[in-house]
Amino acid sequence: MKKHDKAPNGHEPVVIDVGDGAAIPKSSDKGLVSAWRISFLGAVAILAYLLIDRPDPYLRIFKFVPDGILVTFQVTVFSIAMALVIGLITGLGRISRNKYVNLIASTYVEIVRGVPLLVQLFYIYYALGRFVRVPDLLAAVIAMSFCYGAYMGEVFRAGIASIPVGQTEAARSLGFNRAQTMYYVVLPQAWRTILPPVGNEFIALLKDTSLVSILGVADLLRRGREFASESFEYFETFTMVAVIYLIITLILSKLVSIMEERLSHHVKR
Repeated sequence: MKKHDKAPNGHEPVVIDVGDGAAIPKSSDKGLVSAWRISFLGAVAILAYLLIDRPDPYLRIFKFVPDGILVTFQVTVFSIAMALVIGLITGLGRISRNKYVNLIASTYVEIVRGVPLLVQLFYIYYALGRFVRVPDLLAAVIAMSFCYGAYMGEVFRAGIASIPVGQTEAARSLGFNRAQTMYYVVLPQAWRTILPPVGNEFIALLKDTSLVSILGVADLLRRGREFASESFEYFETFTMVAVIYLIITLILSKLVSIMEERLSHHVKR
């Protein structure tokens, strides 16, 4: 999420990046790039040291959790895909001239963003389970999708609003109706603005998937908890889980950084 504020001189707005995702290393921020390198190399070195020098129990833990990593990515990918669809519909609703559509979309955003994700997970799985029994994995995906769909809706709304009005007017002068203008002119351009924050939300969502373990979903954290409960090696288990999460997050943050730089160069051209 980005927040705009007035600059001290009153001219250019100051853009403040605020988000739940990882810190994205950018070439313009040398300190953050160096910190990313140190963190990534350090995490890989620690993982290698633990696996080679102390295979018992770290190698056993490492062999125990791969299926949990796969489930973590499954929840993340399915949730982000659904959240993008929900976010697009919500974003269009937020800018709709129809007051009822706008009201429904705005109310959805306010309610969902005002309720913690953990509460939404409990509500869908346990509270609604009183009427309709939802499988744990499906409940996790639904809760994550609806939660992040609200945030994606604001991303889409901001991305669409960033396109100059002249683009819309030019399309309408060529005979495009509102739907055609949005589909062929506005959204393709807005996507360049939307893509980087979507990447950041992807990382944030991946980290938040650790919450789905409370529903019994066999994600990375859940598998770690199972190993720890059987072996009572809690320190070693959660050290390994933390290092794996860190490496995955750092890799994804670097990929988002590369994507942002390529989009920036493409726009400048």
